[in-house]
Amino acid sequence: MQAHAQLDLLKNAVGSGSGSVGGGDSGGLAGSLGGLASSGSLASSSIGNATGVLQFCIKNNYLSGANLSSATDVKDKLLGKIGTQSGSAAASPGYLDGVKGMLSSPDGKTVDLNGGGFKEQLTRKVCDKVLDQAKSFL
Repeated sequence: MQAHAQLDLLKNAVGSGSGSVGGGDSGGLAGSLGGLASSGSLASSSIGNATGVLQFCIKNNYLSGANLSSATDVKDKLLGKIGTQSGSAAASPGYLDGVKGMLSSPDGKTVDLNGGGFKEQLTRKVCDKVLDQAKSFL
């Protein structure tokens, strides 16, 4: 019952439709994102982390079409803003975690965006949300 409630919170947080949800490896991400959704913090904790998550989303093809082009542009601008180059070991705090698919929320929670199946569908939605947030950092 608790997992179902968290999934409902997640659907509301990422704005998915009311259609039925398929199976797959969704437990960990749904639970984690459900927790983030309930705290109202489905966002990145820093410019560095948002930039890293965008890099992760681009690299793993979680964004497509206009969002991919926009994400690449936003990511490049943010890299310049935080004073790091893509792949730099001396990256901004949170950037290296973001590149690994770790979304850090403002309230200290962390969500691993890696995975497939239903988790991939949720990750695509999270990538869209982080892209929207990253645009606000410009």
